[in-house]
Amino acid sequence: MPSDQSAPHAAPMEGGGAYNRGGVVQAAHAGSVLPLLEAAVRRVPVDPTGAPLVLADYGCSQGANSLAPLHAAIAALRERVGSERPISVVHNDQPGNDFSSLFRLLEDDPGSYLRDDANVFPSAVGRSYFRRVLPPGSVSFGWSSMAVHWLSRAPATVPDSWHPAFTAVASVREAYERQSAEDWRTFLTHRAEELRPGGRLLVSMLGVSDDGAPGYEPMVRHMHAERDAMRADGALSAEQGARLFVPALGRSRTAVLAPFGAEGRFAGLAVEHVEVAPAPDPIWHAFSGNGDAAAFGKRWAAMFRVTIAPSLAAALDPADRAGFLDRLEAGLAARYAAAPEPMPMWVARVVLARTDD
Repeated sequence: MPSDQSAPHAAPMEGGGAYNRGGVVQAAHAGSVLPLLEAAVRRVPVDPTGAPLVLADYGCSQGANSLAPLHAAIAALRERVGSERPISVVHNDQPGNDFSSLFRLLEDDPGSYLRDDANVFPSAVGRSYFRRVLPPGSVSFGWSSMAVHWLSRAPATVPDSWHPAFTAVASVREAYERQSAEDWRTFLTHRAEELRPGGRLLVSMLGVSDDGAPGYEPMVRHMHAERDAMRADGALSAEQGARLFVPALGRSRTAVLAPFGAEGRFAGLAVEHVEVAPAPDPIWHAFSGNGDAAAFGKRWAAMFRVTIAPSLAAALDPADRAGFLDRLEAGLAARYAAAPEPMPMWVARVVLARTDD
């Protein structure tokens, strides 16, 4: 197996509010799950003590894609507990996350869940969700959107692709699948500890289709082409190019359910719902309406820059990162614009309940 000496960890999304502006695909994914979220929240037990209800947002980034789901979760709870019950919303991400943009958004955005509710209290925890984030038995509802496919570490370098899902090296693919399985179990174990009995957890992440397709083939193709072009004109050295890969992997229905066994239970969690479905493509939808290829290219390139490219750039020397990101974004925008096409994507969703046994 290739050495992991230069293997990166996932980097936070691009800061300065860039993720809030560019993460339109992730926003569409979050919006598509609202009916499932509302149904899950309505099954959460509500004790009569009047103690604050805790909602946890695991992998929040800068918050834009959490506003609508958390607003919906709070509204569903308010139907049951009225307007006076305190609700605590705890946002979680890596210590290097841009939490300043998150809190500015909560204060200023017209869609903030704080706008019409004086008894909601936001806070944040800067810690990996592969560790315990909140006290045991404290969370009524946990939510995580388009985050848990990022792995805790890269178990190996990827010699032939920037994404491990597209490697032709069997040992590398197997290493990432093992890491993904281990990380999923770790994530679930900590969330089970944090949930109250009867609490619910809804996780939405990159999926793999039933026939094994990981999706995002145009993105992978354009990134490979741009990487090779940057090598050819000296913008990247061969050694730098070899370090450009991300520690992330989508999960199939089988992989999502693997920890739960035949009875659908793991670490005190029971499966209530699972699906792998085609994901919405808002950028293609907009292009289909306006035919603006340049805008299509810019939007996909911006999405790539604010979400995936920071983890690629983390493998470079700090002095080289800004120039790399600018060049990469411009190159990808041109490639997408030259040949617009829909992006095949799948999203895996699972609703889990904390049981008493």
